[in-house]
Amino acid sequence: MGRVKLKRFADNAQRADIVEPGKDTYSNLGGRWQSEFFRNNNPITLEMGCGKGEYTVGLAARYPERNFLGLDIKGERMHRGSILAEEQGLTNVGFLRTRAETLLEHFGPGELDEIWITFPDPRPRLGDTKRRLTAPRFQELYRQILRPGGLVHLKTDSDLLFDYTLELLQERNAPNLVFTKDLYQTTGLLPHTYDIQTTYERKYRELGVPIKYLHFSFE
Repeated sequence: MGRVKLKRFADNAQRADIVEPGKDTYSNLGGRWQSEFFRNNNPITLEMGCGKGEYTVGLAARYPERNFLGLDIKGERMHRGSILAEEQGLTNVGFLRTRAETLLEHFGPGELDEIWITFPDPRPRLGDTKRRLTAPRFQELYRQILRPGGLVHLKTDSDLLFDYTLELLQERNAPNLVFTKDLYQTTGLLPHTYDIQTTYERKYRELGVPIKYLHFSFE
């Protein structure tokens, strides 16, 4: 392991906005994120697979009246997100280093207001379908930790992932389903669906790849 990575891991261990294995907060915040972590009653948005935290931090800066969490398994990536939040003086953003499969261990029923999934790995191999972050098993986790009517958002460059997800949602007549295969040629969507962009999103747009977007909720 490189010296830079080790230094970032050591720094993460001292950062109050990063919740990770080894810290007392790691297993004790389910159902108490507002009172024990953010120390306010504002609604919480979770970004799955937040990477370097660009979208999480961008949302937090745009909506100071809300709380934002970025989830990823890569501590080195979220270190950059934590630095960005610190540089901007944001106190309504945090990061959780864990696997997506463990959501129920970290959040109580209905604790989240919305969930973002931004440019996840599309898992194109047929045997990896169940690992897609929009697969039925993950949707069931989202349903349990979202408030009634809370939205799940997906942004992706992948036609495969988008079509797969849309088919699942249409099969079950998902409430509040809105979708487009070309986000930047579509009007009437919420501003934060298009005016906060990750490095991946900017790269794909420069290449002329249409950005796909959808959101939905549960019964």
